[in-house]
Amino acid sequence: MSKIMTAVKVHGGIDILRLPVNQEEHVFPPWHIKYTQSHILHSKCSKSENGCGDKDTDACQFCIFSRTLELPHMPDMVFPNNILTLKHQDGASMQFNALDALRTVSNGKINIQLACAEAWKESRSESSEYLEEKVKPFDWTFTSNYTGTISNFEIQETNERIDVDKLKRRDKILFYHDLTLFEDELHDNGIAVCSVKIRVMPTSFFILLRYFLRIDGVMLRINDTRLYHEFGQDYILREYTSREARVEEIRVPPSLFVEPSEIAPHLPLTGCQYHKLIMMSSKTELVTNNDNELVNEIVTASVTPRANISEIDNSVT
Repeated sequence: MSKIMTAVKVHGGIDILRLPVNQEEHVFPPWHIKYTQSHILHSKCSKSENGCGDKDTDACQFCIFSRTLELPHMPDMVFPNNILTLKHQDGASMQFNALDALRTVSNGKINIQLACAEAWKESRSESSEYLEEKVKPFDWTFTSNYTGTISNFEIQETNERIDVDKLKRRDKILFYHDLTLFEDELHDNGIAVCSVKIRVMPTSFFILLRYFLRIDGVMLRINDTRLYHEFGQDYILREYTSREARVEEIRVPPSLFVEPSEIAPHLPLTGCQYHKLIMMSSKTELVTNNDNELVNEIVTASVTPRANISEIDNSVT
């Protein structure tokens, strides 16, 4: 593991030595896996009081996020440098990052009214000023259906499913990491968090990309993307599921509401997609965004570490 120190000059002429950027690389032939991890996104432009110029080729991260997303507000904590990248020797690649995850949040161009927004508004009348600001054509829960950013894959619907029994086996874990892409506490009214976890075993790897929403006293929502690959095969299985329920509909102790892996099985399935991602040679480049539309661009992604084996087993299945 290496640490890279980065100095950033903010307006006012002050040089700030930022937190180290951790990065680590592993090779599990034919895959190369790398992650970087560092501090949260600045709350304002780090170069100028007026922000970076539109034609500035070296814009700061805050301005890049602000221009790209056009959201009225960003989550409390965004981790722009948390990037997980998996590259196959033949050219296929898969990446996970906060910017692409937030691209799927409704930013006002589409008028989305959260089903439970009015109930939440009534239950939080003391926060009326905040709610009047937030409950607009803007998804203040930052709900994301991001499934990762991939290139050089052909996407096919499939009836094949991830073998959960294989994931439950006590295989040796060669590499494990998890990281938060973004998080927001909804002004102490709950939590919205997007994270990605990976574990590599001797014969396979598994990734769980999860968006978890809890609005206290109102509802819970979990959007999960699971990706599983057995070494030697030319494809990756990708399963996307969306689960949601109002609090009064959930027949389990409230103590489980803070544990996504524990509460997920008790939430009704509201949507699912099952795909086979077939690896292609880099000679024929196909890049897909979260809506499975072909586009001609490649983006990036990220991860964070934990050690407890029981925690790993619970978090990735």
